[in-house]
Amino acid sequence: MKRVCVVGCGSIGSLYAAHLARVTEVWAFVRREEHASALNREGLRVSGKHEFRVSLKATNRPDDLPDCDLAIVATKATQVGESISRVGKRFDRGAVISAQNGLGSEEIIAAHTRGQVIRGTTFMSGTRHGDTHVQYELDTATWLGPFEPRSTPYGLVEEAARLIASSGLEAEALPDARPAQWSKLIFNASVNAVSALTGLPHSLHFADESKFAALGHLLHELIDEGKRVAAAAAIELREDPWTMNKIGALTNHPTSMLYDIRHQLPTEIEFLSGAIAREAVRAGVDAPLHTALYRLLKAREVSWGFADENRAVLAQREAP
Repeated sequence: MKRVCVVGCGSIGSLYAAHLARVTEVWAFVRREEHASALNREGLRVSGKHEFRVSLKATNRPDDLPDCDLAIVATKATQVGESISRVGKRFDRGAVISAQNGLGSEEIIAAHTRGQVIRGTTFMSGTRHGDTHVQYELDTATWLGPFEPRSTPYGLVEEAARLIASSGLEAEALPDARPAQWSKLIFNASVNAVSALTGLPHSLHFADESKFAALGHLLHELIDEGKRVAAAAAIELREDPWTMNKIGALTNHPTSMLYDIRHQLPTEIEFLSGAIAREAVRAGVDAPLHTALYRLLKAREVSWGFADENRAVLAQREAP
């Protein structure tokens, strides 16, 4: 794999792009022209767990992007369709890794490219300090596996994992990545939704079960409900989401969905609690907690436009 494209350079995309640029040719496909210009001019700096700066190529124009052997789609799940539809043909003779939270991104990617599709689940984290600087915080693995409907060859998955590992990031190829994907799905759906609704970062409150009112009880119940849905879907989890929650609760890390709520941006709830709720229906089991969180956050998104409509109606009534 000689040429790699990272689609989306937020915190996770920037970590992939910067590390891979140390071992191969990397292109970054980004939304904003000023972002592409800054990357081309200044390169990309990594601080934290690793400290280095690299040069790479960047563009926001699909026609400028060459054909690539490997792509990593690192946008939010809500942005996958828009992004891959613009550049998917550039990967028709290569492979594309999904690196999103939740379920459903692989199907969207497969609809826009003839290339092989690889399931990706990453637990690393970082903080983006600007268009050209990302801080590497949690150096845990990216798990990769074949996308079953595309019959992706396992050898290709192994090759992609070796390339990522050679760049200094953790990566592991798995014959079946769904157990890892579901472990993170249950963890993320529970933590992100509660964070978005309470305004709390992922903090010790999420693992506290010391009192009747303690938030950890709700997290534990959400995670147990997710486990029951996974079992009904014949998924044997790779990691325990409750253990993942307890470790993450030590970080005080603001969740991505909390950021979205604060800035009135579309959340990934469709791909998280929404995915668990829909899988529960398909499997014939109940998931009332995740269904409730899903519907509450969808209503929260609706409320932003509703408030604008109400203001417009009031302004019209008050007009002379």
